[in-house]
Amino acid sequence: MGEKKNGLTVLDSGEVLYDDLYLLSETDEKGIITYASRSFCKVAGYTNEELIGQPHNIVRHPDMPRAAFKELWDDVSTKGYWTGIVKNAVKNGGYYWVYATVLKSVDKSGKISYVSIRTKPSREEIQKAQELYATLK
Repeated sequence: MGEKKNGLTVLDSGEVLYDDLYLLSETDEKGIITYASRSFCKVAGYTNEELIGQPHNIVRHPDMPRAAFKELWDDVSTKGYWTGIVKNAVKNGGYYWVYATVLKSVDKSGKISYVSIRTKPSREEIQKAQELYATLK
C-alpha cells in the first residue's frame, strides 16, 4: 500500500498523502516564492532554502493541463482569487493533490503578491478533477 516517511504516507504510485496540514506559500508578482511554510516544504520534499527564490512552478506536475492554469490566472486577475484542485509534483518524482485557494494581495505601495493556501481534497474531488483535466489541454 505505501510507507510512512517523515510523518507522511507515500503510496506505491508515488502519491504523497497528508492529513490536517495547511500548505502555505507566497510569491511576488512574477511567481517567485518568497515564503514557504514548513508543511508545504515537508509535503513537496524541498527545504525552505531550496524553494525561496524559485519560480512557484517548481512544484507544477506535468499532468496539469495549461488550461487549468489559464483559468487560475484569469480568475485571480479579474476576481482577485481562485479555488480549485491541483496536482503538484514532489521533488523526488512523486505527487500530491491539493485544494488550493490563490489570493492576490496588493500592499499600500501597490506591490502585488500572491498567497496560496492549500488543504487536502477528498478522493471524490480528486476523481472529478482527474476526469475534467483529462478533457483539457
